[in-house]
Amino acid sequence: MTCFLCTAQVDKVDSLLKKIKVIQNDTNKIKLYYALADQYLNSNLKEAEKFCRKAEALSRKLNYKQGILDYYTNYSNVLYLNGRFDDRLKLDMEGMEYAKKNADSIDFARTMLNVGIGYSLIEDYQSAVNHIEKARDILIKNNNYKYDGNIYNLLQLLYNYMHQYRKGANNGLLAVGILAKSKNKASLEEALNNLGLNYIELTLYDSAKYYLNKAMVLANTSGNKQIQTSTALNFALIALRLQQIDSIKPYVTKALKLSKANDWREQEGLAQYGMAYYHLLKKNNAIAQLYADSALRLTQQYNIPNLKKKLYPLLSSLYYARQKPQQGYFYYNKSEMFNDSLLNTTITKHTILTEKKFETSRKEAQIKLQQSQLRQKNNLIYFLFAGAVALLSISLLSYRNYRNRRKLQQAKIDELETEKRLMATEAVLKGEEQERTRLAKDLHDGLGGMLSGIKFSLGNIKENLIMTPDNTHAFERSIDMLDSSIQEMRRVAHNMMPEMLVKYGLDTALKEYCEEMDRSGVLHVNYQSVGMNRAEIPQTTAVTIYRIIQELVNNSIKHAQAKNVLVQLHLSQGEKLLAVTVEDDGQGFDTDQLKQANGMGWLNIRNRVEFLKAKLDLQSASDKGTSVMIEINI
Repeated sequence: MTCFLCTAQVDKVDSLLKKIKVIQNDTNKIKLYYALADQYLNSNLKEAEKFCRKAEALSRKLNYKQGILDYYTNYSNVLYLNGRFDDRLKLDMEGMEYAKKNADSIDFARTMLNVGIGYSLIEDYQSAVNHIEKARDILIKNNNYKYDGNIYNLLQLLYNYMHQYRKGANNGLLAVGILAKSKNKASLEEALNNLGLNYIELTLYDSAKYYLNKAMVLANTSGNKQIQTSTALNFALIALRLQQIDSIKPYVTKALKLSKANDWREQEGLAQYGMAYYHLLKKNNAIAQLYADSALRLTQQYNIPNLKKKLYPLLSSLYYARQKPQQGYFYYNKSEMFNDSLLNTTITKHTILTEKKFETSRKEAQIKLQQSQLRQKNNLIYFLFAGAVALLSISLLSYRNYRNRRKLQQAKIDELETEKRLMATEAVLKGEEQERTRLAKDLHDGLGGMLSGIKFSLGNIKENLIMTPDNTHAFERSIDMLDSSIQEMRRVAHNMMPEMLVKYGLDTALKEYCEEMDRSGVLHVNYQSVGMNRAEIPQTTAVTIYRIIQELVNNSIKHAQAKNVLVQLHLSQGEKLLAVTVEDDGQGFDTDQLKQANGMGWLNIRNRVEFLKAKLDLQSASDKGTSVMIEINI
């Protein structure tokens, strides 16, 4: 991760050093100092730091505010490459405070972005997200959209680190949409790859493959070896999770070749790990051992914790497969110890972060006082306390048993009430659909037939009448209005009970509905389905799902003022789980408002979801669109 404030890179070192000697102490000399610091950035960090310090000193002497801002940016990069992440964060925060008092809103927002990146480097991801989202809002308020694509890509990566993969994917979609319109193809490739990674963790493998494939095609065209390697490893991960064993080898082979050629040690180790896993699954244990040992040497030489975490369980399984239980247990034990050490490290980091935020001298004094008082307690108090605890425990156990019996009785009552409510809901929904079906038939067969008959009679009458041109025009206009009425009546009847749903099933009916909405021009509707070709869904369930999606799309039109809607169905045959997603890019809303909503639309959706015994996840915020995901056990 690098800073958002860019630095000047103009001439080479020798040329710049010559210019420095003859130029006077003005703003141009400050720029040359920063240009030299940038040239030394990847070769001599001490020299880079020296020129940053000179530029800062001259900037403060001349009271050159932009030069001081540039110091915070350039020296921040030096600290980053030195691995001094805590010092970098402290410097970034100083820069933000300086910009708040001495720069405009846009420069202040960019320094806030640097603070967010600083927090991410010390793995305080929530603070990183908070600062980056605040900076984004300031930039948008000032009509500055220059960094939007990179910001959303950074947010999707941070949410991935926090295991909030749906939020990560939502930000990734925004990043891809923005970067696809820009000339920054490298950032687009990275965003597509990160989006694929989020969809992998959401187990939406078809979507993951779609975005990873786009990243791979662009990377092959641009020659971006880093993305080519990363997408190959991600495709191998999908194949591994889906147990498509033969598909693993070509991807890890490609990743291994690219990473070796470019000295990317972590990617090389991951590729060797993937190759070892492949040969283990193929029962080529000797070959698997070679790759696993090679990956282990890499992680020991270059200290790659993530790779080590994967390797120890693999080595344990490998040795057990080779009938070497002693070595297998050895690596199993190392895996447990390593995971414990990672957990302890994580706990320690979070403890340090918490202490930095909330620790005060008064609390320390209170803790010391309490510890001193506790040490002064005598044994009698401990005995009395123990007796009191024992008595209290007996009382609590008795009371808990009583409470548990009450809870069991209440649970049975709640279960019966829930069952009764669901039966009532089912009766209402069935009655509603029966009434819709009856009205649809009456409209189509009754009123539709009558209107068609009237049209036919009027056509016969016209042939037997002698009319003026004006009367002829009025007569033909009436016939047109009658045609429009017949079409509108048929559309209403179709919406009340679509024939496609009854005849061909949910997938076909939804596809036709979405295409019809798309053709209407009101908004663009994109329909995607996975695993629905041979789905056998009961008609009551299918009708209920159809009505839910209808209502959600109507909400996107009426309330969200959306331009694009995505309707996605994903059926996992193995788990018998149907995931329904409806996402729009509308104005969004505060989800807390639904608790006080009086409208029937959302109430109908909740009732139908409850009837299906499904899980509903609603994500929305002002100006961020709305995403509704429903998981249904089929």
